[in-house]
Amino acid sequence: MRKSWQYVAMACAVWGTTLSAISLMGQEADDRSFAVSGLAFEYPETWVKETPQSRMRQAQLKVPGQEGAEAGEVVFFFFGPGNAGGTEANVTRWYRQFREPVEQLNTKKEAFKLKDGTKVTYVRAEGTFLSGPPLGAKQPKPGYVLLGAIIEDQAGYVFVKFTGPGKVVSAAAKDFRGMVASAVAAE
Repeated sequence: MRKSWQYVAMACAVWGTTLSAISLMGQEADDRSFAVSGLAFEYPETWVKETPQSRMRQAQLKVPGQEGAEAGEVVFFFFGPGNAGGTEANVTRWYRQFREPVEQLNTKKEAFKLKDGTKVTYVRAEGTFLSGPPLGAKQPKPGYVLLGAIIEDQAGYVFVKFTGPGKVVSAAAKDFRGMVASAVAAE
């Protein structure tokens, strides 16, 4: 009789572990999304959600490079309604984060609308990115690309900035745009 209780206990332990694994699998799928302001975003499987490096950042993702290449970084900012300037001020600010003058950055800018009519402005620039905190020392990163999206949400603008080595950012550009374009009101 003692052995049968041992088997029952072992079976319960295995079943409990299996249920925990199934539960974690479900959580992992749910963890692929997050909210910034009133918008929900879902990020690609190969990207990694990180703890934001500053209080200004609402969310932060790492975009791994291939075969050990340096990773890219996607950061989300939200400062509330009417804060941080408008679209043009922020586009200019992003362009100034490069060593080269704007005319040499091969910039692109385009407007897009989400399914609900929310305006999004996409920007792109490439050159020597000056990485570092706004008022701190900067590290020059040659061959970097910046993809940005400014989402003009009713609750306030959401700023999404993707920077990294040109190959990494270019390879993930479609995923970046898909993530931004699929933003929906958080429930």
